[in-house]
Amino acid sequence: MNLFNLIKRFERDEDGAVTVDWVVLTAAIVGLGIAVLTTVGGATDDYAVKIGSHLSSQGIKTQY
Repeated sequence: MNLFNLIKRFERDEDGAVTVDWVVLTAAIVGLGIAVLTTVGGATDDYAVKIGSHLSSQGIKTQY
C-alpha cells in the first residue's frame, strides 16, 4: 500500500469525526452541569444549614 492510498483511506474514514462530535457534546454537557451546580450550590448550602438548625432545635417527645 503506498502513501497516496493510505492518505485517501484516512480522508474517507469518518470514525474520528464521530468521536470528536461525542467528545464535544460530552464536554458541553459536563460544562453545563458544572455551571448549574455553581449557580445553585450556594443557595443549597444555606438552605441545608437552615434545615439543620431547625431540626436540632426540635425536641423529642417521650410521653404521650
